Amino acid sequence: MTCFPLPPNATIGLVGGGQLGRMSALAAARLGYRCHILTRDTDSPAAQVSHAVTISDYSDPVSLRAFANSVDVISFEFENISAEGLDLLASIRPVRPAASVLRISQDRVDEKTFLNNAGVATAPWAAVGSRQELDDAVARLGLPAVLKTTRLGYDGKGQAMLRCAADLDAAWERLSPRPLVLEGFVDFAMEISVVVARGADGNVAAFDAVENRHRDHILDLTLAPARISVAVEQAAQAIARRVVEALDLIGLLAVEMFVDNTGQVLVNEIAPRPHNSGHWTIDACPASQFEMHIRAIAGLPLPPAVRHSDAVMKNLIGPEGMALWPVALAEPGIIPHLYGKAEALPGRKMGHVTRLFPRGALPGDFGIEAALGTLLEEG
Repeated sequence: MTCFPLPPNATIGLVGGGQLGRMSALAAARLGYRCHILTRDTDSPAAQVSHAVTISDYSDPVSLRAFANSVDVISFEFENISAEGLDLLASIRPVRPAASVLRISQDRVDEKTFLNNAGVATAPWAAVGSRQELDDAVARLGLPAVLKTTRLGYDGKGQAMLRCAADLDAAWERLSPRPLVLEGFVDFAMEISVVVARGADGNVAAFDAVENRHRDHILDLTLAPARISVAVEQAAQAIARRVVEALDLIGLLAVEMFVDNTGQVLVNEIAPRPHNSGHWTIDACPASQFEMHIRAIAGLPLPPAVRHSDAVMKNLIGPEGMALWPVALAEPGIIPHLYGKAEALPGRKMGHVTRLFPRGALPGDFGIEAALGTLLEEG
């Protein structure tokens, strides 16, 4: 029987061995916990900094039972894992967030249905199970639109932009598995996100909304805080709190949103784990998103999700990003983070850098360019 809050030296099990698990394990160590990583990959970023590691598929029952029996509480660091495997783990130890939350976030139709039923606005959408249904959905939603897989899509993978009727056939043939989901195109002014933690006692702590800028469908820059009106900030915060409470989630949730040109806030998707757009909190906040995650799943009190500084976070992606690492180490004022990945594959997140500014003094675009220097110019 696991007792909460977890005492010092308890072991937290993390499913997934990537950089989010790595930074969660580092936060756990600072709070006096050990981490045991379940991953398919040897020498994974999280395993490099953890107390123990199990190399296994995420659905192998023998490995899952042994893993669960070796830890006190279990969480996960990415969504492309087996919800059935989490059910097995939950029969032995508490899993936070629950597998029911993972199931919703894994499927775009389930996710959008849940959000709309919770009173949260999204872009208009339609489930598409056949070629005729795609034509019907386009007739209702119009073009341009975005056609997406319902599962396993991230960083722009598993989606196609439909600009005209001639794009439909190729997109339909390329994307699988089906059904797919068609999303009406949002003429947005900005992409923002809010990372929110919820403890076992129901207390909620949400970080300020941040602005996210993408390159080739992968997050490039995060600006904290987002340069939005008070009304938009309040709307984004209210949405994040509504979603985390509707999910009855214990842990961490990232809510990605669009702000359209009228100031309306629409939810794009949710992620029940630490998020790339929350990395700035490591350096700009007394308690980072990773500490909040660990505190929530361990049953510890949640501190306020406040920042002492404004910040810009830039991802280091692929070979080009790794080429910037010597620059990051030499550039004054840059805080570098490297994830320990052995091979710099195209599109792979290898690390990130953060530049801090006094609270309330986040500069405009020219100031950000000057502060990041050659990191931005070469990136």
